[in-house]
Amino acid sequence: MPHGTHPRSGSLQVWPRKKAKRIYPKVNPYTLNSSSKLLSFAGYKVGMTHALYLDSNPTSPTKNEQVVSSVTIVECPPLKVFGIRFYRKDPNYGSSVLYEKISSKLDKELIRKINIPKKFNEKNIDEILNKSSEVRLLVHTQPKLTTIGKKVPEIFEVAIAKEDAKAQYEHASSLFEKEINIIDVFKEGQFIDVHAVTKGKGFQGTVKRFGVKLKDHKSEKKKRSVGNLGPIRPSKVLFTVPQTGQMGYHTRTDLNKLILKISSNPKELETKQGYRHYGLIKNDFILIKGSIPGPNKRLIRFTEARRNKKQRPLQLSFIRT
Repeated sequence: MPHGTHPRSGSLQVWPRKKAKRIYPKVNPYTLNSSSKLLSFAGYKVGMTHALYLDSNPTSPTKNEQVVSSVTIVECPPLKVFGIRFYRKDPNYGSSVLYEKISSKLDKELIRKINIPKKFNEKNIDEILNKSSEVRLLVHTQPKLTTIGKKVPEIFEVAIAKEDAKAQYEHASSLFEKEINIIDVFKEGQFIDVHAVTKGKGFQGTVKRFGVKLKDHKSEKKKRSVGNLGPIRPSKVLFTVPQTGQMGYHTRTDLNKLILKISSNPKELETKQGYRHYGLIKNDFILIKGSIPGPNKRLIRFTEARRNKKQRPLQLSFIRT
């Protein structure tokens, strides 16, 4: 009988399939030669809906026509700057932290996340800038402004798109102990890269994890496993062989996501009962075309697109609420 063939089970592009170290991703490196001053922002995933907008893509078959697309809602409460971090670059060991300038007026919610020192060692900034190669902002989220029932903030860095450390420090000092809004970083019609941790599925077998075909009912011992792990010699198992293990809760990046809308009026998406598994929207929000990784309430980080830096004019005519 003829034997049908099919593509291999499981993509090797997302390898290794290991569990993420923390619930929100680390973004590095940044695209420093950017038009915007700050290169990153973050928000909480609300859910999905669909919207009607005018397609402005010049190469699209539906150019200048009204099209319907699924969109993801992300609530973006303002980020608060609580520190400035200085880096120095060593030719042998890479970048390392040289000094951190921490604010003396910290929110009380940060006690849940870090140990706040009672005394702050202040140093001469001019001497540190002469040794520094890069300056970044230390920011934390404000989940207390949302309805997700979370109090512990997330802490991460935000890079600054300047050529030298002195120019970066000047811009960082102007934002020190202030809040940053999503409208200050990104614009409508801009492409972004989305970084998030996917939904966790736990420990799964080869059929669910890699899509391996079920074996015949007369197979020996097992039906939901691979036929063999490889040849006798060499006596080792290749990493390409599908095996059981962790599925989901991986750090992933979606490239070239289009921002359809940025709004500071949450009443535009107001519903009586709120959004399922999330609640009500009370802060700025953005609409991203298509789906993004992660479940509702998870922190999503955005950076400027590394591959597609075009910007399109958009006309959004309808959003389903």
